[in-house]
Amino acid sequence: MSQHTARSTSGTGPDTGWAAGGTLFAGVLMLVIGVISILEGIAGIVEDEVYLRVGGYVFSWNLTAWGWIHLVLGVLVAITGWGILRGMEWSRYLGVALASLNIIVQFLFLPYQPVWALFSMAVSVFVIWALVSTESHRPA
Repeated sequence: MSQHTARSTSGTGPDTGWAAGGTLFAGVLMLVIGVISILEGIAGIVEDEVYLRVGGYVFSWNLTAWGWIHLVLGVLVAITGWGILRGMEWSRYLGVALASLNIIVQFLFLPYQPVWALFSMAVSVFVIWALVSTESHRPA
């Protein structure tokens, strides 16, 4: 007896579940990271002393400016995460771009919040991987 297993070309194979799950998780992560960045931005705008410099760093900007950068980026990331959860095609491309931008911004913000910046950079790398590796799959 032999069993023949046909490959699924309709997008219902086992890889589709992982792809849709990764995209769904990337959307949730972007939504959460966006909301946290909004709160981080508001804290930086309202009270400059919230963030303490950990050490010397080449890139040093005004903390109010950092607050506005985090606020605007957080709003864009949260909206894009919502778009990913809704299955909108534009949000996948914008999600990759914003996650890449978030890595750069968090790298420059390392002296103020090193642990959070490293965590956010790692999450952004996962988001990029999830959105790029699931090119033709959309969440259910």
